[in-house]
Amino acid sequence: MSVRTTTLALVSALAATAAATLALTGAGPAAAAGVQCSVDYTTNDWGSGFTANVKLTNAGTTPIDNWSVGYSYTGNQTLSGTGWNGTWSQSGKNVTIAAPAWATTIAAGGSISAGANFAYSGGNAAPTSFTVNGVACNGAASPSASASASASPSASASASPSPSASASASPSPSPSASSSGSTGNGKAPALHVSGNKLVDANGSQVILRGVNRSGMEFMCVQGYGFSDGPVDAASIAAIKSWKANAVRVPVNEDCWNGYSNVKPEYAGENYRTAVKNFVYALRDAGLTPIIDLHWTQGLYTGNSSGCSDVNSTCQKPMPGAGAATFWTSVATTFKNDPSVVFDLLNEPYADRAVSGIDQAWNCWRDGGSACPGINYQVSGMQTLVNSVRTAGANNVILLGGLAYSNDLGQWLAHKPTDPAGNLAASWHVYNFNTCSSQSCWNSTVAPLAAQVPVVVGEIGENDCAHSFIDQVMSWADAAKVSYLGWTWNTWDCGQGPSLISNFDGTPTAFGQGLKNHLAAVN
Repeated sequence: MSVRTTTLALVSALAATAAATLALTGAGPAAAAGVQCSVDYTTNDWGSGFTANVKLTNAGTTPIDNWSVGYSYTGNQTLSGTGWNGTWSQSGKNVTIAAPAWATTIAAGGSISAGANFAYSGGNAAPTSFTVNGVACNGAASPSASASASASPSASASASPSPSASASASPSPSPSASSSGSTGNGKAPALHVSGNKLVDANGSQVILRGVNRSGMEFMCVQGYGFSDGPVDAASIAAIKSWKANAVRVPVNEDCWNGYSNVKPEYAGENYRTAVKNFVYALRDAGLTPIIDLHWTQGLYTGNSSGCSDVNSTCQKPMPGAGAATFWTSVATTFKNDPSVVFDLLNEPYADRAVSGIDQAWNCWRDGGSACPGINYQVSGMQTLVNSVRTAGANNVILLGGLAYSNDLGQWLAHKPTDPAGNLAASWHVYNFNTCSSQSCWNSTVAPLAAQVPVVVGEIGENDCAHSFIDQVMSWADAAKVSYLGWTWNTWDCGQGPSLISNFDGTPTAFGQGLKNHLAAVN
C-alpha cells in the first residue's frame, strides 16, 4: 500500500509466541456525551522484544475526533522506532498513540489499529487499562495469554503506513510448478511495450485489471510460512472468477536472497520455489503475474521510517544494494517467460528522505551519492534496470514514482535508459494520497499515459466503501490505463483496503465495487 509500509503484527499459535488480548468497554473521550469505545491489545512476543497492536473501536453513535490512546507498562518495555498507523511516543512507562494525519476521526462503529515494536527484558505483562483522549475506557477486563504448538499458525496482520489490516491466515503449500491452475482461457500472454501500450505477441493492446495477493512479502521474514492463506488452484480460480486478468505478487528481498535472518525453511531456494510455483500457476490460469519487490534491506530511521531494522521487515525509501542481487536472480529465473512482469520497488519515498523534489528524483534514478539523507547504499532505478537486462531478461519492467508511487510528476524526465524499450510507469492511488483528485490525474498522470504505459499497481480506500475506486477505475478505463485492487486477503476492511472476507472470493463491501466493475468491463 501507499503512504504506509505494509507492516505486520502477527499473532501466532506457535509455542514460541504468546498472544495477549485485552478488551475494555466503557465511556470514551467524552464520557458525559456517552461515547462508547473498546480497545483490543495483542502482542507477538519473541522473548527479547515484541510487536504491540492496539485496535481502537468506536462503539458509540458519534465520531471520535483527534483521537489519542494512552496506556502504561509495569516493566521495562521500551518503544523501538516510530511505529505505524499512529504517532507513537513514550515517557517512562507511559505510552501514547496519537491519530495520524490521514485518520484523525473514527466514525461510529469504525475502528483503527496501530502497531509498534518494543524491546524488553524480564516480564512482559499486558497493560490493564487504557484512556482515549484522556478519559478511561471503563469496564473490567483480564488480559489473557496463550501459546500452543501448531503446524498452521494463525496470523493477525496490519497492512502498510496507512490503514492497517487484520488477517487470519493458515499458510498453505504453494501449487507445484506443473499444476496449471487453469480456469479455461489459456496462459497469460507474452507482453511487451509498444508506444504507450502493453501489447501481446500479436500487437493487440492488453489492459491489466486485477488484484494484489499480499503475504509472500511478510510471512517468510516473520517466520510463519510462505503465504497468508491458500495459493492453490482453487484460490486462483476464485480470483479468476472476478474476471481479473492480472495478479501482483509482493515478495521479500531477504527471503529470496536467502539471508541468515530468515528461517532456513522459508529462505533461499525454498522461498524461490514457492514464489515460482505461484507465479507459474497464475500464468497457467491466464493471469498476468507481476512480481513486486515490496520489502528490502537498508537501515533508515529518518522521516517516515517504517522501522529501525536493517532487514527487509518494512518498507524502505529506496532499494538497497541487495536489491540488485535480487533482481539479477529474479530476471535469470524468468527471463524466458515474457508473460511475467517485474515491479522494481513497491513504493519509493526518497522525497521524504532527501532535500528537495529534484534531488529526490535524481536519487530515484541514480541512487548512490544522489541520495543524501539515506545512510545505506541505494540502488537507483537505472541500476536495477541494468541488473535485469544484463541477466538477459527483456520482460516488461514497472517503475513506481515518488511519494509511495503516487507522484509521477518527473517520471518521464528521469526515465532510465532501457535497451529493450520495455519500461512502464507504476502508479498507486488511495483516497488519502496527495494526487487523489481527477484534476491531478488529468494534469499529471494522463500526459504520462500518452507517452508510456501506466499500470495502477494499487488502488484502494480506507472507508470500507468503493466510491473512490469507482472513480479511479472509470477514469482509468477512459485513459486505457491498467489497475489492480489492494488486496486479495481476508483482513478487516475497517482497518484497511481488503477485497475479500473468504478466499473463495466472497467480497467485502469494498471488494464488491471492484468485482462489479470487472464484471462490467469484461
